[in-house]
Amino acid sequence: MRAAPTILHLDMDAFFAAAEQAAKPSLRGKPVVVGGLGPRGVVATASYEARRFGVHSAMPMGQARRLAPNAAYLVPRFAFYRSISEQVMELLGRLSPLVEPLSLDEAFVDLEAGGLADDSAGARVVGERLRADILATTGLTGSVGLAGSKMIAKIASEEAKPDGLVLIEPGTERELLGPRSVRILPGVGPATGEHLRRAGMTTVSDLAEAGEDELVRLLGRAHGASLYRMAQGYDDRAVVAERDAKSVSVEDTFDVDLHDRVRIRTEVERLADRCVARLRASGHSGRTIVLKVRRYDFSTLTRSDTLRGPTDDPVVVREAAGRLLEAVDTTGGVRLLGVGVSGLADYTQEDLFAQAEEERAAVAIAEAGAGAGADAVEAVGGGGGVAGVSGEPESAGVVAVERRWAPGHDVRHAVHGAGWVQGSGVGRVTVRFEDPWSAPGRVRTFSVDDPELEPSEPLPLVRGECGAEA
Repeated sequence: MRAAPTILHLDMDAFFAAAEQAAKPSLRGKPVVVGGLGPRGVVATASYEARRFGVHSAMPMGQARRLAPNAAYLVPRFAFYRSISEQVMELLGRLSPLVEPLSLDEAFVDLEAGGLADDSAGARVVGERLRADILATTGLTGSVGLAGSKMIAKIASEEAKPDGLVLIEPGTERELLGPRSVRILPGVGPATGEHLRRAGMTTVSDLAEAGEDELVRLLGRAHGASLYRMAQGYDDRAVVAERDAKSVSVEDTFDVDLHDRVRIRTEVERLADRCVARLRASGHSGRTIVLKVRRYDFSTLTRSDTLRGPTDDPVVVREAAGRLLEAVDTTGGVRLLGVGVSGLADYTQEDLFAQAEEERAAVAIAEAGAGAGADAVEAVGGGGGVAGVSGEPESAGVVAVERRWAPGHDVRHAVHGAGWVQGSGVGRVTVRFEDPWSAPGRVRTFSVDDPELEPSEPLPLVRGECGAEA
């Protein structure tokens, strides 16, 4: 615990939804929900306008639609959010060498290590300047908490929302925490909270009064002792600059259970390719391939295969995931599939590249022998086709390409310019033409295969940034 509030916690306000509102003038001040739009999708982020209807993160999308039927429902654009996050993290890096990112929109900063603040007044100045810099750079707002520990700084930033700053003076932690619900403490989720409630403890002061021995009896030594210390307001965790990734994974939940074994294999291969793309983007390779299968009855199976050395080759990962799938019973249907790579390293073992080349050669031989028919297309797992395109193989090895327009994603029309997809269906796509610096734009509808309409990269939120258009 520190004598000065020199630990800063930044939390961007409703980050995904706020970024969408900043990019789309017609959505500003209106309820916006970002997440999976299928019947099994969940809410990733809801704007403050949507939260007034009771919509919140991790809520099933179907429930959100019932609560806020007139909200805008958009598919996430993670590459766009990541680019904004990089700008924010760069600003944090200017404050201190000790920055601990927790997610795209959240991080701790050790101001003492940066030599920028050693008392409350200095910390407040740094925090206010950071908020102003984030707004000027990204066009978005963030909330800042300042305290003598990570736990209290995070609580302070939550109290500061939206678009505020709260500083909690060291020495006042117990007074602050006492009347709060036990759920405010890290590690107290619904199950632990209910267990404590049944024992008569609903506030943090109840935990402090119960004593360490009683909490250890209820929760076990490690959890009980840790919770007692936190109830006293004590948290000595340091800000850690490097948080090493332990694994990289991707998964998809399907609107309708998958039953066809070939389709399931195709989805696993597609997930493997996405996982490798994320693995390479992080600069890693990995030794252990993990397959996750959630079946129709919600039972979840996990299978893994450890290779001779680390790899970032998509063929190797696809083949390993395929072998794992062969050992899984998918009778009855599959609702979720996931592929991951763990045992990460910063290098790739050369003999695995040779292994991949041998497999590619085998595929080429098989393809030459089978001709260019459907079997050949299946053999390469889509690796030689268009990435991300699904469809049944046609004669002569041609894959039918279906243009899909996700709600919220950027497009550009040869005549009307920049816009974003409001919705699509029955062969039509509706686009609103506006940019981050314009007034709310007009809506037009096109055929989904209109040759003048193309997907586009997101425009920057701040005019003039990165060569933005006027």
